[in-house]
Amino acid sequence: MKAVVNTDKAPGAIGPYSQAIKAGGFLFISGQMPVDPISNGVVEGGIEAQTTQVLENIKAILSHQGLLMDNVVKTTVFLKDLNDFQIVNSIYANYFKEQAPARACVQVVKLPKDVMVEIEAIAVV
Repeated sequence: MKAVVNTDKAPGAIGPYSQAIKAGGFLFISGQMPVDPISNGVVEGGIEAQTTQVLENIKAILSHQGLLMDNVVKTTVFLKDLNDFQIVNSIYANYFKEQAPARACVQVVKLPKDVMVEIEAIAVV
């Protein structure tokens, strides 16, 4: 059994997918982009601002389900430029202070809305 999860505290899907799916004791959060849920626009300010917004969007979806960042067990980070890895990593570390989740990080040619970073997450419920 699965349940669609949706909150207005994070940006809505821009395609035929769900913001998140709860199934089998896990919450699968679709890739979050640096989109402000209020303005629905990509945040300005470079990789720092974009990474922070992405992680805040993940945090908002988790919070909607009564979960914390500590519930996250796996993330995948998609970067437009792998040269931004150290900056993203330092911001990421502020959100996952203890028992950081397993993670993959890859550089991609292009992301939707031409953003610099996207992160998907899996959390235990």
